[in-house]
Amino acid sequence: MTLSSLLKPEAVAIVGASRTPGKIGNFLVKNIIESGYGGKVYPINPREVEIEGLKCYPDLAAVQKKIDLAVVAVPAARTPEAAEQCGRAGVKGLVVISAGFKEVGPAGMALEKELLRICRNYGMRLVGPNCVGVIDTHTPLNASFSGTYPQPGNIAFISQSGAMLVAILDWSRKSRLGFSKVISLGNKTDLNEADFIADAADDPETKVILCYIEDVADGSQFLEVARAASRKKPVIVYKSGTSAAGARAASSHTGALAGSDLAYETAFRQAGVIRARSMAELFDLAGAFVTQPVPDGDKVAVVTNAGGPGIITTDNIEKINLKMARFQKETTEALRARLPAAAAIYNPVDVLGDGGPDRYRSAFELVLADPGVDSVLVLLCPAAATDSEKIARALLEVQRHNRHKPVFGVFLGGEFLGKGRSLFEQAGIPCFTFPEPAVLAIGGMVRFSQLKKIPADEPAEQFNNLQQDIVQNTLEKVKNEGRLVLLGSEAARVVSAYGIPAAPIHLATTPEEAAEIAQAIGFPVVMKVASPQIMHKTDVGGILTNLQTAGEVRKGFIQISENVHRYFPDLAIHGVEVQKMMPRGDEVLIGMTRDVQFGPLIAFGLGGIYVNLLKDVAFRLAHRLTRREIRSMIMETKAYTLLRGYRGEKPKDIKSLVEIIARAARLAVDFPAITEMDINPLFAYPDGAVALDVKITIS
Repeated sequence: MTLSSLLKPEAVAIVGASRTPGKIGNFLVKNIIESGYGGKVYPINPREVEIEGLKCYPDLAAVQKKIDLAVVAVPAARTPEAAEQCGRAGVKGLVVISAGFKEVGPAGMALEKELLRICRNYGMRLVGPNCVGVIDTHTPLNASFSGTYPQPGNIAFISQSGAMLVAILDWSRKSRLGFSKVISLGNKTDLNEADFIADAADDPETKVILCYIEDVADGSQFLEVARAASRKKPVIVYKSGTSAAGARAASSHTGALAGSDLAYETAFRQAGVIRARSMAELFDLAGAFVTQPVPDGDKVAVVTNAGGPGIITTDNIEKINLKMARFQKETTEALRARLPAAAAIYNPVDVLGDGGPDRYRSAFELVLADPGVDSVLVLLCPAAATDSEKIARALLEVQRHNRHKPVFGVFLGGEFLGKGRSLFEQAGIPCFTFPEPAVLAIGGMVRFSQLKKIPADEPAEQFNNLQQDIVQNTLEKVKNEGRLVLLGSEAARVVSAYGIPAAPIHLATTPEEAAEIAQAIGFPVVMKVASPQIMHKTDVGGILTNLQTAGEVRKGFIQISENVHRYFPDLAIHGVEVQKMMPRGDEVLIGMTRDVQFGPLIAFGLGGIYVNLLKDVAFRLAHRLTRREIRSMIMETKAYTLLRGYRGEKPKDIKSLVEIIARAARLAVDFPAITEMDINPLFAYPDGAVALDVKITIS
C-alpha cells in the first residue's frame, strides 16, 4: 500500500491556518514552508487574506485546485465539517492534529466515529486525530507542529506518543541521527502502525523502521505486515505498558501462565520484530543498523586495554546468547608475535594499559581479518598513557579497508577520551560509554541476521481428517445447556475430531452403565467425577485409578458419588466418566489461551501437577504457526531434555508432538468460541502420544 498522497503530496492545505505566532495553525504553515516543500501550499481560514506570505482561502472549495493532503487544526467539534469539505474537494489524505476525541470520553468517541465515517465515505485516509503530524525529509515535507525538523537520514520513526516524538526529534539533532520519515499516530482511528510499517518497508530512503507503541490496533494485520517487512529491513519496536497488572484472571494452567505482555513478546518474535527494552536501546539499534553492515553470525571479538571491562563485556555477550569468537591458530600466533608477552592473545584480546596506537592497530587488524569473527567491539579505558585521538585514528585507518564487518566502540570515561569518541562518531561507528548497550546493539543486529537466513514461511498446514461437524455439534450442545466448561468426555471428543489422540473416555450416569463402558474399552480404567464446577477432582475424592473389574467399577461409581456429595451436598453432577488407563509416559502440557489482540496463544511445556510451580512453558501464536516454529518451541523447554532421552530413557516421539501441537493450533483458529484449552497431561511415548486430561472453556 502506498501512502504517497500523505507523505509526498503535490499540494497541501492547512485547514485552521493562523497568522498568530505560537498557534498550532501558524506553526503548521511555517513548518511546511521552512522544510523546503516544493509543492503548492494553501492556508484555509475565512478570516484571513494572507498567512506567512501565502494567499489564504476562506474554504477548500475556493481553492479550485487539486489537493492531495489536508492538515486539520480546528476545534474537535468542527472537524467533521472540515472533513466533509476535504472530501468534497477530492482530498486523498487527512492529518487531523486536533485533540478532544476518544481520549476525553464517550462524546469524543462519538465524534471520532463520525470523523471516520466521513473519511470512509469519501475514500480519504486519516492520520490521527490527536497527533503531532507527519514528516518526510526526502520530499521534503514537515506537516507537523514539532518545534524541531530532523536532519535527513534513513530511519523511519513511527510513534503513538506525540510527546515522545517531539522529544526524540529535539534529541536527534545532537545525536547526529537522521530520519527519512516521522509519523505521529495519535488515536489511530484509520491508519495505524502496520500501515506505516508497510509503507516504510517499500521506501528506498528507509533502512530501518522504529516504532514506539502502547498497543497494536489490529493484531492480524500487524503480524502479516511485520512478518513481510522484517524480511526486507529491521523493524524495531519499543512497546510500553508491560506490567503484569494487565493480566486477566484465567481458569486454565495456560491462561494462568500467560502474562499481559506475553502475547506481544510472542508476536514480535514470530513476526521477526526486534524488541527494544528502552528508548535508548531503540535508537542505539537504529544507529547501528544505519551505520554498520549486518554481521554474518553471532561470534564477537573484543579488543581492550583493561582486563575488568573485557570480563564485563564477555559476561554480557554470553548473557544474551552471543558467542565469544574463537580465533584461528594463525591469528593467535600473529598476536603473540606482535603484542607484549603479558598481553592476552585469546578473546578478549588485552593490549595492556600502556597499549598505544600501534598495539591497538595490530590487534584490531588481526582480529577483524579472522574468518571466525563476525563483529568486533573495541574497548578503551583512560590510562595515563592513553591518547584516544591517535588510537582512534589508527583503528579507523584499519576499518576503512575492512568494512564488511560491524565495529563498535566503547570508550569508558568522559572528557579524557572525548577526541577519540568524536572521531569514531564522525566516522559513523557507534561509540558507547559502557559495554552493555554496545552488546545489546550487536545482539539486535545478530537477531536480524539470523532472521534473514530463515527460509520463507512454510506452506499452510494441510489436514485431511478434520471432523469440524463433531466439534461444532459438541460446542453447540454445551452452549445450549448453559455451560462454559466442557466435560472431560466432551473435550476428548473435540480434540479427537481434530486427529489428536486421546485416551477413550465416556460418561456414565449409573453404576451399571459405567461397568459396561469399562468392559467395552478394556481394563484397567480410571474413573472421574463429571462436573465443570469441581476444579481439582483429586481433592474431593473424585478420581479412582487402576480399576480392574466390572465389580470394582460399580463400587467406584458409588464411592465417587458419595465422596463428592460429602464435600458438595447441593451440587448436581453429570455422572462419572470412565477412561481407559494408559501406560505412563513423559508428562507434557499443550495449551491454548486466546489473546484479545493476536488470537490463540499456544503453550507447550512440562505437564502434570508441577506445571504452575516449574513454569517450564514456551509460547507461540497459532496464527500461521509452522512446524519449524513448533519444533523451536519444544526445544526451548526443559521438557525437551527429557523427551530426547534422559538417563537411559528411550527418546520420545517428538514428531508426533509437533503434529499434535499443529492440530491444536488449527482447532483454536477454526473455532474462536474456544477461549482456553489444556491438554494436561499428555503422555509422550517412544512411538506416539496420547492425551489423558483435556479441559476446554468456551465463550
